[in-house]
Amino acid sequence: MSEEYRGSCLCGSVQFSVTGFDDHAAHCHCSMCRKFHGSAFATIVEVKGLKWICGEENLKEYQAPNGTIRTFCQECGSSIGFRVKGADRREIEIAIAAFDDAIPVKPDAHIYTAYKSNWYPVEDSLPKYPEGRES
Repeated sequence: MSEEYRGSCLCGSVQFSVTGFDDHAAHCHCSMCRKFHGSAFATIVEVKGLKWICGEENLKEYQAPNGTIRTFCQECGSSIGFRVKGADRREIEIAIAAFDDAIPVKPDAHIYTAYKSNWYPVEDSLPKYPEGRES
C-alpha cells in the first residue's frame, strides 16, 4: 500500500489526498503565481494519485489570458493548484503549502526569475531559470 498525504484549504471545505509527487518542485516567480499566492513566489509540485476527499464542488477556476488555470476554494479563497494550458484537471500541480501532512518534497529550482519581485532577493543555491526549466 502506498503512503497517503493529505491537504486542505484554509476553511477545510476542500480536502484532498495524494499518493506521490513528481521529482521536481519549483519556486515560481512569475507575476501570476505571485499575485495568486500573495507571496514572493509559489511553490508547486505535480502529484500522483490525487483524490478529492470532499469539497470538489467548492473548487473554482480562473483561466488566465495565457491559458493557464488557477484552482482555488470558492469559500475561503485558498490557492490549491495550477494547470498548464490544455491540461486535464487530473494534471494539476498542487501548492505545497496546502498540504496538512509533512511531505517528502524539497524544492529544487527557482523558475521564471526574470519576473521576480524587486523586493525579494533570491540568495539560496538552487538553480535559477529566467523562464521555465528549459531556459
